[in-house]
Amino acid sequence: MMAADKTTLRLIDRLPSVRGRLIEGASLAKLTWFRVGGPAEVLFRPADADDLVAFLAATPVDIPIAMIGVGSNLLVRDGGVPGVTVRLGEPFTRLDIDGMDIAAGAGLSNLKLANAARDASLTGFEFLSGIPGSLGGTLRMNAGAYGAEIADVTVSVTAVDRAGTRHEIAGLNMGFSYRHSAVAEDLIFVSARLRGRPGDLAAIAERMARIQTEREETQPIKTPTGGSTFVNPAAAPGGAKAWELVDRAGCRGLTRGGAMVSEKHTNFLVNMGTATAADLEGLGEEVRRRVFAQTGVRLEWEIRRIGLPADGTLHALDDEVGR
Repeated sequence: MMAADKTTLRLIDRLPSVRGRLIEGASLAKLTWFRVGGPAEVLFRPADADDLVAFLAATPVDIPIAMIGVGSNLLVRDGGVPGVTVRLGEPFTRLDIDGMDIAAGAGLSNLKLANAARDASLTGFEFLSGIPGSLGGTLRMNAGAYGAEIADVTVSVTAVDRAGTRHEIAGLNMGFSYRHSAVAEDLIFVSARLRGRPGDLAAIAERMARIQTEREETQPIKTPTGGSTFVNPAAAPGGAKAWELVDRAGCRGLTRGGAMVSEKHTNFLVNMGTATAADLEGLGEEVRRRVFAQTGVRLEWEIRRIGLPADGTLHALDDEVGR
């Protein structure tokens, strides 16, 4: 009997065996804070870094690979994500402290990392308690808040490329800039070495408590959301931040379908309970159009958007406003 042509095979049948889990048609809406979006064609949860390396090395190069973290700053489109979506789980959440250095897995939550640093009387990590998400995504976008960013504490990063090759990247070579790292998009971060400074436990705890209080008072943290929607522009009139531009454009409380611009913080989009990914992305694009029409400033998305719309065609979703 002749072997079946690869075009007739389901994707999962073309993938190498793993020690972790391969899940066909896995819901990604359940894995994102927005609680919307289509499924992963195949979701891969590697057993450890070696499992990830072996999988990438043996997976045919024509199969797309997408990486997601805990989904706090992610919008998955309604048509789902073709190819393989990789999500790092428990094996990538380990943490070890040696003096002022912290070795942490990329799947570790920012809050757990901040708590561990606090308990070890290491300062410099308090800001992470106010940033939802995991370390891998935080490194990818050089996340920051409250006057600090992950670049400030990064010594080195361990990553794996699409061919399954490991790379050790010094923090100084990450190309960190505002909400950005310049390393190749195909790199999957698996761990990092971070360095803090000796601090006073009580002072660190008090700083983290202030951050938490500020978040609760100013952000819609009890509503399905994706965190900050747009990057603060580098050259806005009067140095205005993204939320100010959105507010001035009259977008506070603006809705589309089940999506709304938060009335509490206008740089947040929220799912009121019935939103689709198309509602949220369409609302974000409408906000960008209104801000551009009023100010000439092109807001750039901070939320990462992946996958295909429900009709399977990207059409003009990624077009720049005004271009």
